[in-house]
Amino acid sequence: MARERKFTDEQLFTATKEMIINDGYEVFTFSRLATILNVSRGSIYKYYENKDELISEFLMYEMNRFLKEFSSLEKGSDFKTQFDQLIDFIFQHSNIHQVLEVINQIPVNNTKRVTNNKSILSEYYIEMYKQFQSFIDLGRKENVVKSNLPSAVLLGMIFQTIAIPNHFNIPQNEWIASIKEVLGYGMFNQ
Repeated sequence: MARERKFTDEQLFTATKEMIINDGYEVFTFSRLATILNVSRGSIYKYYENKDELISEFLMYEMNRFLKEFSSLEKGSDFKTQFDQLIDFIFQHSNIHQVLEVINQIPVNNTKRVTNNKSILSEYYIEMYKQFQSFIDLGRKENVVKSNLPSAVLLGMIFQTIAIPNHFNIPQNEWIASIKEVLGYGMFNQ
């Protein structure tokens, strides 16, 4: 009779995410993770050969969850409504870019499982780009977004807003509203 697993995927991935965000890839170890989960290192090694297998599985889980939630945003509304939803969504997932950057730290020569996971993550990135590109295309179709601005610049500006430090502790709702205004209308008086 097989012994029951001592942690759920959600517990494992939540602890993994916290470690990656707080400490980074280099400091991540099964020993520290096992301590957080209150299990032995061996119980983690039963499922993952090394930290790269676990981290790549976690990244697939995170990206899949992000894409599902993004897909569930109302797509039938006009561009400005979708823009508001998108900015709110990005701030709800403000650490996604920090988490996903870890994939580039995983060594290329790794296990077959990691290589496969990285391939799937590449497909997720393409899917994410397609969804965001369709958002920009809608803005252009409605003649709201300037056609001469490259999509990469627009998407980069949108996504990098979550990295702007709020040194003056402006309340979150005011902070987000100000970012929406600057992105949507610029900073110059018309």
